[in-house]
Amino acid sequence: YTTLFRSTVAENNDVSAEEIETMLKDKAKELKSEKPLQLKKLGIDEIALVKGQGNYCAVLVDLERSKVIDILSDRSMEKIMEVMMSWGEEVLEKIEYVSIDLWKPYKSLVNKLIPNAQVVADRFHVMKQINEELDRQRKTQRREIQAEKSQKKKEKILSGLNKSKYALLKNECNLNEKQQSKLKQVKSVCPILGKMHEFKEQFREIFEEKQTGLSGLLKISDWLKEAVTYYPETKKMIRRWIGEIISYFDGRITNGVVEGINNKLKLIKRSAYGFRNFNNFRTRVLLS
Repeated sequence: YTTLFRSTVAENNDVSAEEIETMLKDKAKELKSEKPLQLKKLGIDEIALVKGQGNYCAVLVDLERSKVIDILSDRSMEKIMEVMMSWGEEVLEKIEYVSIDLWKPYKSLVNKLIPNAQVVADRFHVMKQINEELDRQRKTQRREIQAEKSQKKKEKILSGLNKSKYALLKNECNLNEKQQSKLKQVKSVCPILGKMHEFKEQFREIFEEKQTGLSGLLKISDWLKEAVTYYPETKKMIRRWIGEIISYFDGRITNGVVEGINNKLKLIKRSAYGFRNFNNFRTRVLLS
């Protein structure tokens, strides 16, 4: 922890700051050596070490307990495999589900190390793909309207599209009154975005409903038939990952817990003004 923290704890407990530092390091070593013996639902995700530089570290999480198992200096398959193999067969053979984002190396790793575990495509990353395609269309509509000859019509449409991103992408049930009004405005000036938003909400509802893998598959198939014209890229993604997507309906696990933990990891980084040494960051995370 920080120098201020160590000094304060040392002063309150009549010990030296160096003794506090030793205690923290000893506890960190103890945590690092622990095996996740009760692990059944594993989440694999990553966090950017430095935003915008493409350097990612892998985060392994016990999804049932919302607990960080380990954080690795990079997301290479070799590194992740090394850590997971160190857990031993006693741990690996008990894992039933592994939630991942839409990155094939993660899928290959799980199939190799834990062939009996069910790989689940994180529903929030699936929805992210749909939202990204919707947002690209929003930007396309803004560019295309620039060619409109009627200034009055052009201004009306641009007024509707202006500041419409969150009204379109946010879950409709969570929109505030102002965002609901903006959504209605967008739909009135741009029917394409209105239709894409409608399909986006329909897809989200499929995940909200309780159903089997088979019923989920049928509903997604029906959705694709109607939405494919509007979501061609999403169609390709769904076809590549359909098995992992419908696995969600069996285990109903997501990396939502991991995303929450990632936000806490970012807070740890900010509170320490960054870490020059990754091991110090890892120690701080495990202790926290």
